[in-house]
Amino acid sequence: MERSSTAERRIGDRARLLLRFDTLRTKKGVAGCLSLDIKTVRKWCARWEDVQGVLSPLEDRAVPRQAYRRVIEEALHDAPRPGSPLTFTAEQVARIVAMACERLDDSDGPVSHWTKGHLAAEAVERQIVTAVSPSGVGRFLEDADLKPHLVKGWLNSPDRDRAEFTEAAQEVCTLYHDAPELHAQGAHVLSTDEKPGIQSLEREHPTHPAEPGGGQPKERREHSYDRHGTLCLIANFEIATGKVVSPTIGPTRTEEDFVARIMQTIAADRQGRWTFVVDQLNTHQSAGLVESVARECQIEDDLGKKGRRGILTSMETRKKFLSDPTHRVRFVYTPKHASWLNQVEMWFSILVRRLLKRGNFSSTAQLRARILAFIDFFNATMAKVLKWTYTGRPLAA
Repeated sequence: MERSSTAERRIGDRARLLLRFDTLRTKKGVAGCLSLDIKTVRKWCARWEDVQGVLSPLEDRAVPRQAYRRVIEEALHDAPRPGSPLTFTAEQVARIVAMACERLDDSDGPVSHWTKGHLAAEAVERQIVTAVSPSGVGRFLEDADLKPHLVKGWLNSPDRDRAEFTEAAQEVCTLYHDAPELHAQGAHVLSTDEKPGIQSLEREHPTHPAEPGGGQPKERREHSYDRHGTLCLIANFEIATGKVVSPTIGPTRTEEDFVARIMQTIAADRQGRWTFVVDQLNTHQSAGLVESVARECQIEDDLGKKGRRGILTSMETRKKFLSDPTHRVRFVYTPKHASWLNQVEMWFSILVRRLLKRGNFSSTAQLRARILAFIDFFNATMAKVLKWTYTGRPLAA
C-alpha cells in the first residue's frame, strides 16, 4: 500500500507510518522520522492494534490476499463523521427524484433529457428548493439508483400486431419445448441465422499477458489494429442437442448463400423432417428458397411468377408457403422486432465473448479457421440444451 500508485494518498501515508513503527518500535521515533505530531502516530498505532483481532482469524483461514487487504484499507480510512444537519427534507428529495423521472423527448423544452445541472436549475425554478447544487442532485439520484442521462434501447411491438406477436412467439416456444421429442423421432429442429460483418482484426503490437504477483493482473492489448476484411457466418443451432451443425463461412450473405446453406444442411438427411427457426429477413422468404424447398419436397404445383402471381407474388405469400406444417422442410418465423427468440443469437453471444472480442486474426483465412475450430471445441466441451423458460407472453416496457 505504501508503494501503490493507485491507492489514496492518505492510505499510503498511514501504511508508511505503521511500517516505520514496525521497524523503530517507538512512537517518538516514528514522529521524528516522518515529521508527524506524536498524537497522530499514537492514534494510528492504536487503530492498528484494534484491527489485529479481525486480522488474526483471517490468517488462520487463509483468505485471499485481496480480502485481507480490504480489511486493512477499511482500518486505515477515516472514521465516520456526524456531518452537518440535513439541508433538504425527504419531501424535497422525493420531488426532485420524481422530476428526474419525467420524459422530455416529446416536450416543448429546450433539451431532450435531464442532466444534474438542469435538474438543479429546474428544482429552483419550480420552487421545490431555494438552492441546490448539481452534485447534491447527483447524490439524490445515486441514492435512488437513477441515471436519467443514460439511455437503453427498447423495441415495442405495435398494438395492432400484439395478437400476431403472441401467436408467433407461442409457436416458436412450443417448438422449442417439443424439440427433444421430435429429435427422438428423427426430426430436426434448427435455429438458423447469419452473423455478417465479422471483422478480421490484427493488432499492430503484441498483446502483453497478465502477470502473477500483483504486478500486472490484467492482459494489456493495443487499441490500434489493421483490418483484413470481413466474413459472414451462417450457423444452425440444434435445439435438442445444443450443438452447432453444418456452419458456412463466406464473404457474403446473399439469397443464394442462404439457399445453398439450407440445401447443404438438408442433404445430411434427405428423408428426414426439417424445421428451421429464422427471423423475417427478406433472404429467409426469397423466391429462390421457395423454389428449392418445392423441389426438395417434390411439390409440383405452379409457383407462379415473382412479383406478379401465385406463391412467388410477395414475401407474405412466400412466407405462408415456407411455413406450411405439411411440408417436410418448413420454416418457423420469429415475430418482428423479436429476433431474440431465436436461440442461435445466444450462441452468437458466446462466440463473440469467447473468440471474436479479444481474438487477433492476420487474415480472413485465419479468422475462418479459428471460428471453425471454436465450433468444434464448443460442440465437444460446452454444448448443452438451453433451458428455455419464456412461454410467449407479450412483453411491455
